[in-house]
Amino acid sequence: MSNIAINLTGVNKSFGNKLVVNGLSLTVASGECFGLLGPNGAGKSTIARMVLGMTRPDAGQITVLGVPVPARARLARQGIGVVPQFDNLDLEFTVRENLLVFGRYFGMSTRQIKAVIPSLLEFARLESKADARVAELSGGMKRRLTLARALINDPLLLVMDEPTTGLDPHARHLIWERLRFLLARGKTILLTTHFMEEAERLCDRLCVLEHGRNIAEGSPHALIEEHIGCHVIEIFGGNPQELGSLIRPYVQRIEVSGETLFCYAPDPEQVRVQLRGRAGLRLLERPPNLEDVFLRLTGREMEK
Repeated sequence: MSNIAINLTGVNKSFGNKLVVNGLSLTVASGECFGLLGPNGAGKSTIARMVLGMTRPDAGQITVLGVPVPARARLARQGIGVVPQFDNLDLEFTVRENLLVFGRYFGMSTRQIKAVIPSLLEFARLESKADARVAELSGGMKRRLTLARALINDPLLLVMDEPTTGLDPHARHLIWERLRFLLARGKTILLTTHFMEEAERLCDRLCVLEHGRNIAEGSPHALIEEHIGCHVIEIFGGNPQELGSLIRPYVQRIEVSGETLFCYAPDPEQVRVQLRGRAGLRLLERPPNLEDVFLRLTGREMEK
């Protein structure tokens, strides 16, 4: 088995006059979680659809699990599990029936499917809901069922498009815990997300997308260290331009977003000294994160 799960080389895709994916090249190693990080419209879902052979690139080459896509996409999909951006479960069927029906799409016999259903229900923590109609489940339960359904054929690769969009924090953390379990079992995950925390927690490597271009790539820690590398102070209140002029000698860089001043400061205390005694200011000091990387690279905050 190759140690490369996905390879894209010089891939372009346009819809009408709009270039959605622009000369994209990337490699996803087997057994890693690779993230496509970017705002809505950055090209994440289009890339996922091209990897699955559902959308044909205008130029470039794609190989998935050693198979050229889209030419032999049907063969590649036999080793792929898909978690779409929006749940497409049959609401009138029970949890168990949804798994049974989906398994037949992969040519599995009823006996084979029934043999794996208990472990999938346990994985999704839905043992007590096996005979409940999907319409009765919470949003988090439906999402876990969609994830369990994607595992019915024991795939080598999972393609997950915005897997936790619309979930509350508790449900999101439970999905993350289940994904870490899959990675520990050696699964490969291609994850599209606009949640910075999700990418930081799960991804071994990621690429930051803007207008379909790969503008940065690496591990979350490496990207944060390379592009930020110091503490961040967020300053609310006051005039950002005036405050920026005051503290500029004591910081590496300043970014203004709306009414918030982002200061990248090797010595945060120096900044605090300069602002001491000024009324109406609120300061938040924190470690850098991927949101800062995105702001640094694009000049804007992530749009959710």
